[in-house]
Amino acid sequence: MGSTSAENHGTEGVGRRDLIKRSAALGLISVPTFGFLSACASSGGDDTGGKAKAGKKTAKNPLGVNDTAGMEFVLFDGGFGKEYAEDAVKIYQKNFPEVKVKFSATQKIQSTLQPRFNQGTPPDLIDNSGAEQMDMGVLVGKNQLADLTPLLDAPSYDDPNKKVRDTLRPGIVEMGQFDGEKVWVFYYAYTVYGVWYSQKALDSLDEQYPETWDQMLAVCAKAKKKGMAGWTYAGKYPYYLPFSLYPMIGKVGGREVLDAIDNLEPNAWKHPAVKDCFEAYYELYKKGYVLKGTPGLDHIQSQTAWAQGKALFIPNGSWVENESANVIPKDFGLSVSAPTGLDSSDKLPFGTIWASGGEPFIVPSKAKNAAGGMEQLRIMLSEASSKNFTSKVKSLTAYNGGTDGITLTPGLKSGVAALEKAGQNVVNPRLQDWYVQLQKEKIGVSGLGEMMAGRLTPAEAVKKIQGFADEAAKDDSIKHYKHQ
Repeated sequence: MGSTSAENHGTEGVGRRDLIKRSAALGLISVPTFGFLSACASSGGDDTGGKAKAGKKTAKNPLGVNDTAGMEFVLFDGGFGKEYAEDAVKIYQKNFPEVKVKFSATQKIQSTLQPRFNQGTPPDLIDNSGAEQMDMGVLVGKNQLADLTPLLDAPSYDDPNKKVRDTLRPGIVEMGQFDGEKVWVFYYAYTVYGVWYSQKALDSLDEQYPETWDQMLAVCAKAKKKGMAGWTYAGKYPYYLPFSLYPMIGKVGGREVLDAIDNLEPNAWKHPAVKDCFEAYYELYKKGYVLKGTPGLDHIQSQTAWAQGKALFIPNGSWVENESANVIPKDFGLSVSAPTGLDSSDKLPFGTIWASGGEPFIVPSKAKNAAGGMEQLRIMLSEASSKNFTSKVKSLTAYNGGTDGITLTPGLKSGVAALEKAGQNVVNPRLQDWYVQLQKEKIGVSGLGEMMAGRLTPAEAVKKIQGFADEAAKDDSIKHYKHQ
């Protein structure tokens, strides 16, 4: 899933589409920034508690975990729930019966853990996800994370003749690398991003999933006549929009356009593919194909409205099947597709999709028991734990397998089919990993969110987002990353 740096991303590339011209939008409503991880960016803090002494390395304990030292694990309490992690903790405790494991789950990752990073007393393992995700680019740049290479080079939990790294899906190791060979982040879930919909609802319209934007508008028009909105999305968290918008940009202009955006290259957002895709999405707003009130909905509210048949399409990741399990009807026919393109002149074929590691786990460099945190991850990467995760949360893991003997749920089955259709046409934008604040607060909330609410035109959104990217590129206080 690797890709190369962009060339000629300014004036060349995708030709102008004959899309409807937009009228001027209202002025931008200012959105306050939250300054994620502002304090956590410092690398200070004394390790007052001391680190656990190394244990004896054996075949069953290849990382040399201290079999009496406590281990603390903080999980993001989100779409995957916490049961899969609790099950893995039980295995850890069984293997080290004298150890006390402190396990907790929270949605407030940044506000809960930032003070502990500052004090030099972070947990041993963290699932760094959710709206309060800590900026991993900052953590890496300030030496806050432990290199996970020892875990990757350790024998796998099931087969001592295989290293952990040899049991993983393609691209997982590379995703955790920011500036060289060291691996700072481990993405446990394997997520399929795209456009999610009800096959039953689509069938009721006597339609197939649209492959071109003209077809998309026609399907939305037909849905509107039947009282159903074409789209909804997490209006309060509009950084969900890129789950389908970014791979659409890659499909239209080529993956080099996404690489240029990731690399913060000058004028990357001014590529014609970006402008055309922004105009396509804005068309949904202008024609009234977005569910009324969507800008005020959070992810749960928008998913619930969609599951209730109030909207046909929603951009999301494969966690949506588990997160919305209590509201999705049994005959819903949950399905996911790669994003609709513009037309036959797109650079990549229909089926181009964003799929990559998700649910980032980290071991802090100042953790008291880093070996214990890595061992917990090693347990989670066993075939049994992987199957347990897939069975309970309806998502794949980084472990390359773990589906044998499991009856795949509709969404999971559809996701696997989408990956098969994509083949080599899988893109993996890194902006959300490298520059969390830029992606979520600025591009998401202040750019895309404002455009889809009708408060910015596509041209104004492009200009504003390019300005945000240029600011980040010039900011010497943050570490910058590039596709290798």
